[in-house]
Amino acid sequence: MDMEERHLWPVLVADRIDQILSMWHTHRTPVIALVLTALLLLRAYLRRTTKFKDPNSSSNPSAPLLLKDDEKPPWSSQDPEKLETVSSRERRVSLQRSAGPKLVTGRRPLKERKNENTKQSGGQLRVQPLVFYCSLSGRTAQLARSVVSKLNASLTRDGSILPSELHDISYIDLDDFFISGPKVRPSAGDVRYFYCLLIPSYNIDTIMTNFLSHLDETHNDFRIDTAPLSSLLGYSVFGTGDKEGWPSEIEGFCSQAIEVDRWMAKLTGRKRAYPLGLGDVKGKLQESLHEWTVGIQYTLYDLSITGTLGEGVPGSGADLESGDEEEADFPDSGRQKRQKTEQVADLEDVRGPVNGPLPIDFTTTTSYLSSAPTLREMVPKTSPTYAALTKQGYTIIGSHSGVKICRWTKSALRGRGSCYKNSFYGIKSHLCMETTPSLSCSNKCVFCWRHGTNPVSTTWRWQVDDPRMIFDGAKKGHYQKIKMLKGVPGVRAERFEEAMRIKHCALSLVGEPIFYPRINEFVGLLHDEGISSFLVCNAQHPDQLASLQRVTQLYVSIDASNRDSLRRIDRPLHRDFWERFQKCLDIIREKRFVQRTVFRLTLVKGFNIEEEVEGYADLVQKGLPCFVEVKGVTYCGTSSSAGAGLTMQNVPFYEEVVAFVEALNAALARRGLEYGIAAEHAHSCCVLLASNRFFIDGKWNTIIDYSRFFELLERGEDFSPEDYCLPTPEWALWGKGGFDPADQRVDRKGRPKVAEAVGYSGHVAQTIAQPA
Repeated sequence: MDMEERHLWPVLVADRIDQILSMWHTHRTPVIALVLTALLLLRAYLRRTTKFKDPNSSSNPSAPLLLKDDEKPPWSSQDPEKLETVSSRERRVSLQRSAGPKLVTGRRPLKERKNENTKQSGGQLRVQPLVFYCSLSGRTAQLARSVVSKLNASLTRDGSILPSELHDISYIDLDDFFISGPKVRPSAGDVRYFYCLLIPSYNIDTIMTNFLSHLDETHNDFRIDTAPLSSLLGYSVFGTGDKEGWPSEIEGFCSQAIEVDRWMAKLTGRKRAYPLGLGDVKGKLQESLHEWTVGIQYTLYDLSITGTLGEGVPGSGADLESGDEEEADFPDSGRQKRQKTEQVADLEDVRGPVNGPLPIDFTTTTSYLSSAPTLREMVPKTSPTYAALTKQGYTIIGSHSGVKICRWTKSALRGRGSCYKNSFYGIKSHLCMETTPSLSCSNKCVFCWRHGTNPVSTTWRWQVDDPRMIFDGAKKGHYQKIKMLKGVPGVRAERFEEAMRIKHCALSLVGEPIFYPRINEFVGLLHDEGISSFLVCNAQHPDQLASLQRVTQLYVSIDASNRDSLRRIDRPLHRDFWERFQKCLDIIREKRFVQRTVFRLTLVKGFNIEEEVEGYADLVQKGLPCFVEVKGVTYCGTSSSAGAGLTMQNVPFYEEVVAFVEALNAALARRGLEYGIAAEHAHSCCVLLASNRFFIDGKWNTIIDYSRFFELLERGEDFSPEDYCLPTPEWALWGKGGFDPADQRVDRKGRPKVAEAVGYSGHVAQTIAQPA
């Protein structure tokens, strides 16, 4: 190249560049379109051909991802180094597992959908898993805790998946979770909920029976949307059962879990996010649960990204997976299958089919089927309920009754004091039998000593035992337990002999005595043998209460002064619980001149004490009972009660009970109601308010004249509560402490009390030294 060409080189290069730029500007649009098309085709090809390989098995590229117990998902917040090496695309690909649900990603771009989800609340999308379980023997409770532990061990680093919450179905208000879903928490961004349900199956009526009824009623209630739980991100159910005893699903294996899965599909609009899991308690239960839990982990992660199960196909796409979900009203085939699934057994510990009963609602009819062959036992001997109640000291009578020795009976036998009924009504505890003809109840009170081990139901759906058999069985069981105490140190011989003749019966052991269809016959047997009857009901069965014949004293539990508080404390199963409650108060008002009526108030700090005095006064004004017992709650100190929201902090001091009683007495006086504080039993943390009807000749007459009661009853004439009352002893009156001087108070180690607390009538308690 000569010198002239070298000087022209820059000009030639510039000219060439201008030509290239000119060509680019002329043809750039089709070139760009061609390149983008090629890239899109390549991306689509890669998405169709890419398979996730199971790290546990290189020979099966389509196998599901299974993590070992000590392994965590790739996105786990506790494994940051591994998280940095896993791309977002790899995480999404890992979710496409052949054994898992087919999650539809939708048509719009992922980023666009996520932005739309978070835009609604102006914050980050957060997934809140809620784990629900039911358990009698404790097996399912342990499984549920392990699921929560594993889910919480694999949270995302960005906080899009919140720590899982554990809920026992026995201790929640079903309306709060299974009608419209839990309320979205403010200031927490866009919180969406995911339900995990661990469900065993039972052949007795437990909270699971009520849970299934609740789901059924919610779906068929015309006042509620067809899919009221559609706001949930999704749900999944895991059931436990004994496959050895139940060889097929139709015959009962995990039948209640299958039923819950079907109802949840209806209520959520088929938002089953992961398939129904079934575990055999005598097989590979832990492996089945682990596989299900891992599937839930990946499902939660995918939901935290997409915020939806997808578009086009509701839920997992397997809407018929657990039954006839497409049969909205259960046609014949579906109804037959549902009747078969009612033949459930306790598959945690029991096997063997039983016949399912037809429910009998005694709130709408007065008939009963005492000999119906299709009715099953309320508490079969093979059930964990029978084992649990027997372990707690109950003697089960027949199929639905029980008897138990009260701790005050033991105390009275040793001369260490009777319960407050001795101070208020003249009942010595060692002469009293505590029994119930119905172990079932329609409430799940937070302070119940049984904590969900007894059956619950809104209707009587069991065999009806003969009242004579129950009466004889109760006496036999009571006397056997008394005889077992004859060798206890300190038992007085004269009181032991007296205890072998029952004089009083407290129908308040557990459950709902008035629920028993033949309660009037049972009470008649008590009266025939001169045994007084103290019956306690929970104000949820107005028809039975109205038809109840005369008893010695009729109690109604008044555990709250308003609807919301009553729902929190008693946790009633009836949806119209407040209307039933009000109707029962009207019935008590009508009965006040026929027999002695009592409102029993159980005070629970943090539940029904604060700012509720005026409400209680309104209820007293409505029912006008003869007496009002105000008692502090007794804490039994179990983990179950803590799970129900009750701790030792909820037990009021006696001074707090006294302050409440004085405030209530003042509120009644402001309404012009003639009541007064009549007696107390400080040892039981209990105070009695009485109507001035029983303030006769300047003295309180709260004690019952039992001989006079039976004399009047035998005559068959009309009589009123004032016709069989006696003066209250001086030591039981308000301000005297209420401890019977015929007994001796001792400390917890059996030593005589050095000091005796007396005097709480509006002044500080005085302490008087007592001789040892």
